[in-house]
Amino acid sequence: MWMILNGRRTVGGVSPRVVDLLLEHGHLDLVVRTAGERGDWFCAQGAVRELLMVGEAERAWAVMQPFAGTGGLPAISAGADILLKMNRFPEALALAHPDGVTHKLGEACRVHAEVLARAGRVDAAIEVLVPHLRDDRLLSFLVEMTEGQGRDEQVLRLITPLAEEARRMHAEGRRSTLGTALALQASVLERSGRVEEAITVLGSDVAARRSGLELTTTYYARLLARHGRVEELWQLATGGPEYAAFEPLVRVLEETARAEQAETLLREHIATDHCPGNYQVLLMELLVRQGRLDDAVEAVRPTFEDRWNGLLQAAVTVLAEHGRHEQALRLLEERSPEFLEESAHWIPSNRWSLMGESGRCREAIAEIEATPGLEPEERDATLAWLLAQDGRSNEAIDLLRSRAHHHATQLAELLIRQGRPLEALAAIPGVPAQREALKQRWGIRGSEQEYGGSCVGECGGTDDSGGSIEDPPF
Repeated sequence: MWMILNGRRTVGGVSPRVVDLLLEHGHLDLVVRTAGERGDWFCAQGAVRELLMVGEAERAWAVMQPFAGTGGLPAISAGADILLKMNRFPEALALAHPDGVTHKLGEACRVHAEVLARAGRVDAAIEVLVPHLRDDRLLSFLVEMTEGQGRDEQVLRLITPLAEEARRMHAEGRRSTLGTALALQASVLERSGRVEEAITVLGSDVAARRSGLELTTTYYARLLARHGRVEELWQLATGGPEYAAFEPLVRVLEETARAEQAETLLREHIATDHCPGNYQVLLMELLVRQGRLDDAVEAVRPTFEDRWNGLLQAAVTVLAEHGRHEQALRLLEERSPEFLEESAHWIPSNRWSLMGESGRCREAIAEIEATPGLEPEERDATLAWLLAQDGRSNEAIDLLRSRAHHHATQLAELLIRQGRPLEALAAIPGVPAQREALKQRWGIRGSEQEYGGSCVGECGGTDDSGGSIEDPPF
Protein backbone atom coordinates (compact mmCIF):
# COMPACT_ATOMS: atom_id res chain seq x y z
CA MET A 1 0.00 0.00 0.00
CA TRP A 2 2.65 2.52 0.98
CA MET A 3 5.28 4.20 -1.11
CA ILE A 4 8.28 3.90 1.22
CA LEU A 5 9.71 0.68 2.53
CA ASN A 6 12.44 0.32 5.12
CA GLY A 7 13.37 3.98 4.95
CA ARG A 8 14.43 3.73 1.31
CA ARG A 9 13.68 6.31 -1.33
CA THR A 10 11.57 4.74 -4.02
CA VAL A 11 9.45 5.70 -6.96
CA GLY A 12 5.74 5.75 -6.50
CA GLY A 13 2.47 7.54 -6.40
CA VAL A 14 1.02 10.67 -7.88
CA SER A 15 3.56 13.37 -8.63
CA PRO A 16 3.46 16.42 -6.30
CA ARG A 17 3.10 18.56 -9.43
CA VAL A 18 -0.08 16.70 -10.36
CA VAL A 19 -1.43 16.97 -6.80
CA ASP A 20 -0.84 20.72 -6.77
CA LEU A 21 -2.52 21.13 -10.14
CA LEU A 22 -5.55 19.12 -9.02
CA LEU A 23 -5.90 21.34 -5.96
CA GLU A 24 -5.45 24.52 -8.02
CA HIS A 25 -8.35 23.36 -10.19
CA GLY A 26 -10.61 22.72 -7.19
CA HIS A 27 -10.43 18.93 -6.96
CA LEU A 28 -9.80 18.69 -3.21
CA ASP A 29 -12.33 15.90 -2.64
CA LEU A 30 -10.74 13.82 -5.39
CA VAL A 31 -7.27 14.28 -3.85
CA VAL A 32 -8.61 13.25 -0.43
CA ARG A 33 -10.22 10.15 -1.91
CA THR A 34 -7.08 9.22 -3.83
CA ALA A 35 -4.96 9.54 -0.69
CA GLY A 36 -7.14 6.96 1.01
CA GLU A 37 -7.84 4.61 -1.89
CA ARG A 38 -4.29 4.51 -3.27
CA GLY A 39 -2.41 5.14 -0.04
CA ASP A 40 -0.75 8.02 -1.83
CA TRP A 41 1.54 10.11 0.37
CA PHE A 42 1.77 13.11 -1.94
CA CYS A 43 -2.02 13.25 -2.20
CA ALA A 44 -2.24 13.05 1.58
CA GLN A 45 0.26 15.89 2.01
CA GLY A 46 -1.54 18.11 -0.48
CA ALA A 47 -4.99 17.33 0.89
CA VAL A 48 -3.93 18.06 4.48
CA ARG A 49 -2.32 21.35 3.48
CA GLU A 50 -5.49 22.45 1.69
CA LEU A 51 -7.86 21.22 4.42
CA LEU A 52 -5.96 23.07 7.12
CA MET A 53 -6.06 26.25 5.05
CA VAL A 54 -9.88 26.11 5.06
CA GLY A 55 -10.10 25.15 8.75
CA GLU A 56 -11.05 21.48 8.34
CA ALA A 57 -8.60 20.01 10.86
CA GLU A 58 -10.77 16.98 11.74
CA ARG A 59 -10.92 15.95 8.13
CA ALA A 60 -7.20 16.58 7.73
CA TRP A 61 -6.48 14.25 10.64
CA ALA A 62 -8.70 11.57 9.10
CA VAL A 63 -6.54 11.76 5.95
CA MET A 64 -3.20 11.70 7.76
CA GLN A 65 -3.97 9.21 10.55
CA PRO A 66 -3.38 6.02 8.51
CA PHE A 67 -0.02 7.34 7.32
CA ALA A 68 1.05 8.42 10.81
CA GLY A 69 0.11 4.97 12.07
CA THR A 70 2.85 3.37 9.94
CA GLY A 71 5.64 5.10 11.90
CA GLY A 72 6.94 7.23 9.04
CA LEU A 73 8.53 10.35 10.52
CA PRO A 74 7.16 12.88 7.97
CA ALA A 75 3.65 11.55 8.60
CA ILE A 76 4.13 11.56 12.37
CA SER A 77 5.28 15.19 12.23
CA ALA A 78 2.36 16.17 9.99
CA GLY A 79 -0.14 14.23 12.11
CA ALA A 80 1.12 15.73 15.36
CA ASP A 81 0.87 19.20 13.85
CA ILE A 82 -2.78 18.59 13.01
CA LEU A 83 -3.52 17.31 16.52
CA LEU A 84 -1.87 20.37 18.06
CA LYS A 85 -4.02 22.62 15.88
CA MET A 86 -7.02 20.75 17.33
CA ASN A 87 -5.69 21.29 20.90
CA ARG A 88 -5.29 17.54 21.36
CA PHE A 89 -1.89 17.91 23.02
CA PRO A 90 -1.61 14.53 24.80
CA GLU A 91 -2.38 12.66 21.59
CA ALA A 92 0.12 14.73 19.61
CA LEU A 93 2.87 14.09 22.17
CA ALA A 94 2.08 10.37 22.34
CA LEU A 95 2.18 10.11 18.54
CA ALA A 96 5.57 11.81 18.35
CA HIS A 97 7.23 9.97 21.25
CA PRO A 98 9.99 7.74 19.83
CA ASP A 99 9.22 4.67 21.94
CA GLY A 100 11.03 1.64 20.58
CA VAL A 101 12.62 3.54 17.68
CA THR A 102 16.06 2.27 16.71
CA HIS A 103 16.28 3.37 13.06
CA LYS A 104 17.02 7.10 12.61
CA LEU A 105 16.70 7.73 16.36
CA GLY A 106 18.15 11.23 16.06
CA GLU A 107 15.56 12.23 13.47
CA ALA A 108 12.79 10.68 15.57
CA CYS A 109 13.98 12.75 18.53
CA ARG A 110 13.98 15.86 16.35
CA VAL A 111 10.32 15.26 15.48
CA HIS A 112 9.52 14.64 19.16
CA ALA A 113 11.32 17.83 20.21
CA GLU A 114 9.56 19.83 17.52
CA VAL A 115 6.16 18.69 18.77
CA LEU A 116 7.10 19.39 22.40
CA ALA A 117 8.18 22.91 21.46
CA ARG A 118 4.98 23.55 19.54
CA ALA A 119 3.07 22.40 22.60
CA GLY A 120 4.91 24.98 24.72
CA ARG A 121 7.25 22.53 26.47
CA VAL A 122 10.51 24.05 25.25
CA ASP A 123 12.68 22.84 28.13
CA ALA A 124 11.52 19.27 27.60
CA ALA A 125 12.22 19.64 23.89
CA ILE A 126 15.78 20.77 24.62
CA GLU A 127 16.35 17.77 26.91
CA VAL A 128 15.24 15.42 24.13
CA LEU A 129 17.87 16.87 21.79
CA VAL A 130 20.77 17.01 24.25
CA PRO A 131 22.07 13.44 23.63
CA HIS A 132 22.20 14.09 19.88
CA LEU A 133 23.87 17.50 19.61
CA ARG A 134 27.04 16.15 18.03
CA ASP A 135 24.88 15.70 14.93
CA ASP A 136 25.17 19.12 13.26
CA ARG A 137 21.65 18.87 11.84
CA LEU A 138 20.16 18.48 15.29
CA LEU A 139 22.43 21.16 16.74
CA SER A 140 21.18 23.52 14.03
CA PHE A 141 17.61 22.50 14.81
CA LEU A 142 18.15 23.28 18.50
CA VAL A 143 19.15 26.83 17.58
CA GLU A 144 16.22 27.20 15.20
CA MET A 145 13.69 25.71 17.62
CA THR A 146 14.66 27.97 20.53
CA GLU A 147 14.68 31.27 18.68
CA GLY A 148 12.48 33.76 20.50
CA GLN A 149 11.88 31.34 23.38
CA GLY A 150 14.05 33.07 25.98
CA ARG A 151 16.46 30.14 26.19
CA ASP A 152 19.57 31.66 24.62
CA GLU A 153 21.80 31.32 27.69
CA GLN A 154 20.76 27.70 28.10
CA VAL A 155 21.49 27.02 24.42
CA LEU A 156 24.88 28.72 24.66
CA ARG A 157 25.81 26.46 27.57
CA LEU A 158 25.18 23.49 25.27
CA ILE A 159 26.85 24.89 22.13
CA THR A 160 29.94 26.53 23.58
CA PRO A 161 31.68 23.30 24.72
CA LEU A 162 31.20 21.85 21.24
CA ALA A 163 32.59 24.99 19.62
CA GLU A 164 35.59 24.92 21.96
CA GLU A 165 36.19 21.27 21.13
CA ALA A 166 36.19 22.13 17.42
CA ARG A 167 38.77 24.86 18.08
CA ARG A 168 41.00 22.50 20.09
CA MET A 169 40.86 19.86 17.41
CA HIS A 170 41.81 22.43 14.77
CA ALA A 171 44.73 23.59 16.91
CA GLU A 172 45.92 20.00 17.19
CA GLY A 173 45.68 19.49 13.44
CA ARG A 174 42.76 17.07 13.70
CA ARG A 175 39.61 17.08 11.61
CA SER A 176 36.40 17.94 13.41
CA THR A 177 32.78 17.30 12.56
CA LEU A 178 31.72 20.08 14.94
CA GLY A 179 32.60 23.06 12.75
CA THR A 180 28.94 24.09 12.48
CA ALA A 181 29.02 24.90 16.19
CA LEU A 182 31.26 27.92 15.49
CA ALA A 183 28.68 29.75 13.37
CA LEU A 184 25.80 28.58 15.59
CA GLN A 185 27.51 29.95 18.71
CA ALA A 186 27.83 33.33 17.00
CA SER A 187 24.20 33.14 15.86
CA VAL A 188 22.91 32.71 19.41
CA LEU A 189 25.23 35.41 20.73
CA GLU A 190 23.91 37.78 18.08
CA ARG A 191 20.26 37.14 18.73
CA SER A 192 20.78 37.51 22.49
CA GLY A 193 22.11 41.03 21.91
CA ARG A 194 25.81 40.24 22.27
CA VAL A 195 26.70 41.36 18.75
CA GLU A 196 30.23 42.56 19.47
CA GLU A 197 31.08 39.28 21.16
CA ALA A 198 29.63 37.33 18.21
CA ILE A 199 31.74 39.34 15.74
CA THR A 200 34.89 38.95 17.84
CA VAL A 201 34.52 35.21 18.42
CA LEU A 202 33.62 34.30 14.85
CA GLY A 203 36.14 36.74 13.42
CA SER A 204 38.85 34.90 15.32
CA ASP A 205 37.65 31.59 13.89
CA VAL A 206 37.76 32.97 10.34
CA ALA A 207 41.20 34.49 10.87
CA ALA A 208 42.50 31.16 12.16
CA ARG A 209 40.88 29.39 9.17
CA ARG A 210 39.15 26.93 11.42
CA SER A 211 36.96 24.04 10.30
CA GLY A 212 34.13 24.57 7.87
CA LEU A 213 35.90 27.68 6.58
CA GLU A 214 33.50 28.55 3.75
CA LEU A 215 30.42 28.10 5.96
CA THR A 216 32.03 30.05 8.80
CA THR A 217 33.22 32.83 6.50
CA THR A 218 29.82 33.11 4.83
CA TYR A 219 28.06 33.40 8.17
CA TYR A 220 30.64 35.90 9.44
CA ALA A 221 30.26 38.03 6.32
CA ARG A 222 26.49 38.09 6.67
CA LEU A 223 26.84 38.93 10.35
CA LEU A 224 29.01 41.92 9.46
CA ALA A 225 26.56 42.96 6.74
CA ARG A 226 23.55 42.78 9.07
CA HIS A 227 25.22 45.23 11.43
CA GLY A 228 26.55 47.66 8.85
CA ARG A 229 30.22 46.79 9.31
CA VAL A 230 31.00 47.54 5.68
CA GLU A 231 34.68 48.35 6.09
CA GLU A 232 35.39 45.08 7.91
CA LEU A 233 33.35 43.21 5.33
CA TRP A 234 35.27 44.91 2.52
CA GLN A 235 38.56 43.90 4.12
CA LEU A 236 37.37 40.32 4.51
CA ALA A 237 36.30 40.11 0.86
CA THR A 238 39.34 41.79 -0.66
CA GLY A 239 42.12 40.95 1.79
CA GLY A 240 42.51 37.32 0.76
CA PRO A 241 40.92 34.42 -1.10
CA GLU A 242 37.56 34.81 0.65
CA TYR A 243 35.04 34.63 -2.17
CA ALA A 244 32.35 33.65 0.35
CA ALA A 245 32.34 37.24 1.63
CA PHE A 246 31.66 38.81 -1.76
CA GLU A 247 27.96 38.09 -2.06
CA PRO A 248 27.11 39.72 1.33
CA LEU A 249 29.40 42.65 0.46
CA VAL A 250 27.72 43.21 -2.90
CA ARG A 251 24.30 43.05 -1.27
CA VAL A 252 25.12 45.54 1.49
CA LEU A 253 26.70 47.96 -0.98
CA GLU A 254 23.61 47.71 -3.16
CA GLU A 255 21.30 48.29 -0.18
CA THR A 256 23.26 51.39 0.84
CA ALA A 257 23.06 53.03 -2.62
CA ARG A 258 26.62 51.98 -3.52
CA ALA A 259 25.76 49.57 -6.34
CA GLU A 260 28.18 51.31 -8.70
CA GLN A 261 30.98 50.64 -6.24
CA ALA A 262 29.97 46.97 -6.05
CA GLU A 263 29.99 46.73 -9.84
CA THR A 264 33.45 48.29 -10.07
CA LEU A 265 34.82 45.92 -7.44
CA LEU A 266 33.43 42.87 -9.25
CA ARG A 267 34.76 43.98 -12.62
CA GLU A 268 38.21 44.48 -11.11
CA HIS A 269 38.24 40.94 -9.76
CA ILE A 270 36.94 39.51 -13.02
CA ALA A 271 39.81 41.21 -14.84
CA THR A 272 42.51 39.95 -12.47
CA ASP A 273 41.34 36.66 -10.97
CA HIS A 274 42.56 33.47 -12.63
CA CYS A 275 39.14 31.86 -12.03
CA PRO A 276 36.62 34.70 -12.37
CA GLY A 277 33.43 32.67 -12.87
CA ASN A 278 31.96 33.26 -9.40
CA TYR A 279 32.46 37.00 -9.68
CA GLN A 280 30.84 36.99 -13.13
CA VAL A 281 27.78 35.31 -11.67
CA LEU A 282 27.55 37.95 -8.93
CA LEU A 283 27.95 40.74 -11.49
CA MET A 284 25.25 39.30 -13.72
CA GLU A 285 22.87 38.97 -10.75
CA LEU A 286 23.61 42.53 -9.61
CA LEU A 287 22.92 43.96 -13.07
CA VAL A 288 19.72 41.93 -13.43
CA ARG A 289 18.44 43.25 -10.09
CA GLN A 290 19.05 46.75 -11.42
CA GLY A 291 17.05 45.99 -14.55
CA ARG A 292 20.12 46.17 -16.81
CA LEU A 293 19.54 42.94 -18.71
CA ASP A 294 21.60 43.84 -21.76
CA ASP A 295 24.55 44.80 -19.57
CA ALA A 296 24.12 41.54 -17.62
CA VAL A 297 24.35 39.51 -20.83
CA GLU A 298 27.39 41.42 -22.03
CA ALA A 299 29.11 40.94 -18.68
CA VAL A 300 29.09 37.18 -19.09
CA ARG A 301 29.31 36.94 -22.89
CA PRO A 302 33.06 36.05 -22.78
CA THR A 303 32.15 32.82 -20.96
CA PHE A 304 29.54 31.58 -23.43
CA GLU A 305 31.67 28.93 -25.13
CA ASP A 306 33.68 27.95 -22.06
CA ARG A 307 33.08 24.22 -21.65
CA TRP A 308 33.48 24.20 -17.86
CA ASN A 309 32.51 27.64 -16.57
CA GLY A 310 30.21 28.95 -19.27
CA LEU A 311 27.23 31.11 -18.31
CA LEU A 312 25.33 30.88 -21.59
CA GLN A 313 22.52 28.81 -20.12
CA ALA A 314 22.24 31.19 -17.15
CA ALA A 315 21.97 34.17 -19.53
CA VAL A 316 19.36 32.39 -21.65
CA THR A 317 17.33 31.59 -18.53
CA VAL A 318 17.45 35.18 -17.28
CA LEU A 319 16.26 36.52 -20.63
CA ALA A 320 13.48 33.93 -20.86
CA GLU A 321 12.30 34.75 -17.33
CA HIS A 322 11.97 38.37 -18.41
CA GLY A 323 10.02 37.51 -21.56
CA ARG A 324 12.89 38.19 -23.97
CA HIS A 325 12.70 34.87 -25.80
CA GLU A 326 13.87 36.11 -29.20
CA GLN A 327 17.00 37.63 -27.66
CA ALA A 328 17.67 34.38 -25.83
CA LEU A 329 17.27 32.48 -29.11
CA ARG A 330 19.81 34.72 -30.78
CA LEU A 331 22.35 33.91 -28.09
CA LEU A 332 21.99 30.22 -28.92
CA GLU A 333 22.03 30.73 -32.66
CA GLU A 334 25.22 32.81 -32.54
CA ARG A 335 27.31 29.94 -31.21
CA SER A 336 30.07 28.29 -33.20
CA PRO A 337 29.42 24.95 -34.97
CA GLU A 338 31.95 23.26 -32.67
CA PHE A 339 30.19 24.49 -29.53
CA LEU A 340 26.76 23.57 -30.88
CA GLU A 341 28.01 20.05 -31.52
CA GLU A 342 29.46 19.76 -28.02
CA SER A 343 26.25 21.12 -26.48
CA ALA A 344 23.78 19.02 -28.43
CA HIS A 345 22.51 17.55 -25.14
CA TRP A 346 20.84 20.84 -24.12
CA ILE A 347 20.84 23.56 -26.78
CA PRO A 348 18.29 22.06 -29.22
CA SER A 349 15.68 21.40 -26.52
CA ASN A 350 16.20 24.85 -25.03
CA ARG A 351 15.92 26.36 -28.48
CA TRP A 352 12.64 24.60 -29.25
CA SER A 353 11.23 25.65 -25.90
CA LEU A 354 12.11 29.27 -26.59
CA MET A 355 10.55 29.02 -30.04
CA GLY A 356 7.37 27.72 -28.45
CA GLU A 357 7.29 30.60 -25.99
CA SER A 358 7.83 33.00 -28.91
CA GLY A 359 4.78 31.75 -30.82
CA ARG A 360 6.84 29.71 -33.29
CA CYS A 361 5.49 26.32 -32.24
CA ARG A 362 4.86 24.98 -35.73
CA GLU A 363 8.35 25.93 -36.86
CA ALA A 364 9.81 24.12 -33.85
CA ILE A 365 7.62 21.04 -34.49
CA ALA A 366 8.78 20.90 -38.08
CA GLU A 367 12.41 21.08 -36.96
CA ILE A 368 11.96 18.26 -34.48
CA GLU A 369 10.21 16.05 -37.00
CA ALA A 370 13.08 16.65 -39.44
CA THR A 371 15.79 15.92 -36.87
CA PRO A 372 16.94 12.28 -36.87
CA GLY A 373 18.35 10.41 -33.90
CA LEU A 374 16.50 12.18 -31.09
CA GLU A 375 15.80 10.25 -27.85
CA PRO A 376 12.18 9.08 -28.33
CA GLU A 377 11.12 10.07 -24.81
CA GLU A 378 12.56 13.59 -25.02
CA ARG A 379 11.25 14.00 -28.56
CA ASP A 380 7.70 13.03 -27.61
CA ALA A 381 7.67 15.17 -24.46
CA THR A 382 8.88 18.24 -26.36
CA LEU A 383 6.47 17.68 -29.26
CA ALA A 384 3.54 17.26 -26.87
CA TRP A 385 4.39 20.49 -25.07
CA LEU A 386 4.64 22.36 -28.37
CA LEU A 387 1.35 20.90 -29.63
CA ALA A 388 -0.41 21.99 -26.43
CA GLN A 389 1.24 25.40 -26.65
CA ASP A 390 -0.10 25.67 -30.20
CA GLY A 391 -3.64 24.93 -29.03
CA ARG A 392 -3.64 21.31 -30.28
CA SER A 393 -4.19 19.65 -26.89
CA ASN A 394 -5.97 16.57 -28.20
CA GLU A 395 -3.06 15.76 -30.50
CA ALA A 396 -0.69 16.25 -27.55
CA ILE A 397 -2.78 13.90 -25.39
CA ASP A 398 -2.86 11.22 -28.09
CA LEU A 399 0.92 11.43 -28.47
CA LEU A 400 1.53 11.14 -24.73
CA ARG A 401 -0.91 8.24 -24.39
CA SER A 402 1.15 6.29 -26.90
CA ARG A 403 4.02 6.31 -24.37
CA ALA A 404 1.96 6.85 -21.24
CA HIS A 405 4.32 5.18 -18.76
CA HIS A 406 7.19 7.49 -19.64
CA HIS A 407 5.06 10.64 -19.74
CA ALA A 408 2.37 9.99 -17.16
CA THR A 409 2.91 13.23 -15.26
CA GLN A 410 2.90 15.39 -18.38
CA LEU A 411 -0.20 13.57 -19.67
CA ALA A 412 -1.98 13.96 -16.32
CA GLU A 413 -1.21 17.69 -16.15
CA LEU A 414 -2.59 18.21 -19.64
CA LEU A 415 -5.75 16.24 -18.85
CA ILE A 416 -6.33 18.26 -15.66
CA ARG A 417 -6.06 21.49 -17.63
CA GLN A 418 -8.63 20.05 -20.04
CA GLY A 419 -11.04 19.45 -17.13
CA ARG A 420 -10.54 15.66 -17.07
CA PRO A 421 -9.16 14.94 -13.56
CA LEU A 422 -10.35 11.32 -13.32
CA GLU A 423 -8.60 10.46 -16.58
CA ALA A 424 -5.52 12.24 -15.27
CA LEU A 425 -5.30 10.03 -12.20
CA ALA A 426 -6.09 6.92 -14.23
CA ALA A 427 -3.09 7.72 -16.43
CA ILE A 428 -0.74 7.39 -13.46
CA PRO A 429 0.00 3.74 -12.62
CA GLY A 430 -0.39 2.56 -9.06
CA VAL A 431 2.66 2.01 -6.89
CA PRO A 432 2.95 -1.77 -7.55
CA ALA A 433 2.75 -1.19 -11.32
CA GLN A 434 5.38 1.53 -11.13
CA ARG A 435 7.72 -0.72 -9.18
CA GLU A 436 7.20 -3.56 -11.62
CA ALA A 437 7.93 -1.27 -14.56
CA LEU A 438 11.10 -0.09 -12.84
CA LYS A 439 12.15 -3.68 -12.24
CA GLN A 440 11.58 -4.52 -15.89
CA ARG A 441 13.61 -1.52 -16.97
CA TRP A 442 16.55 -1.72 -14.57
CA GLY A 443 16.38 -5.25 -13.21
CA ILE A 444 15.57 -6.43 -9.70
CA ARG A 445 18.43 -4.50 -8.08
CA GLY A 446 17.29 -1.32 -9.80
CA SER A 447 13.79 -1.63 -8.39
CA GLU A 448 15.00 -2.18 -4.85
CA GLN A 449 18.02 0.07 -4.65
CA GLU A 450 18.29 3.09 -2.43
CA TYR A 451 18.58 6.00 -4.80
CA GLY A 452 21.18 8.01 -2.90
CA GLY A 453 21.52 11.49 -4.34
CA SER A 454 19.22 11.16 -7.32
CA CYS A 455 15.66 10.17 -7.97
CA VAL A 456 13.51 9.33 -10.90
CA GLY A 457 10.79 11.42 -12.47
CA GLU A 458 10.50 14.52 -10.33
CA CYS A 459 14.27 14.98 -10.13
CA GLY A 460 14.98 14.94 -13.82
CA GLY A 461 14.96 11.29 -14.85
CA THR A 462 13.33 10.23 -18.07
CA ASP A 463 10.56 8.25 -16.39
CA ASP A 464 7.98 10.61 -14.90
CA SER A 465 5.22 8.21 -13.95
CA GLY A 466 5.23 9.29 -10.34
CA GLY A 467 6.94 11.07 -7.52
CA SER A 468 9.65 10.12 -5.13
CA ILE A 469 10.21 10.54 -1.45
CA GLU A 470 13.13 9.89 0.80
CA ASP A 471 11.96 9.39 4.34
CA PRO A 472 10.70 6.34 6.19
CA PRO A 473 8.33 3.86 5.94
CA PHE A 474 4.89 4.01 4.47
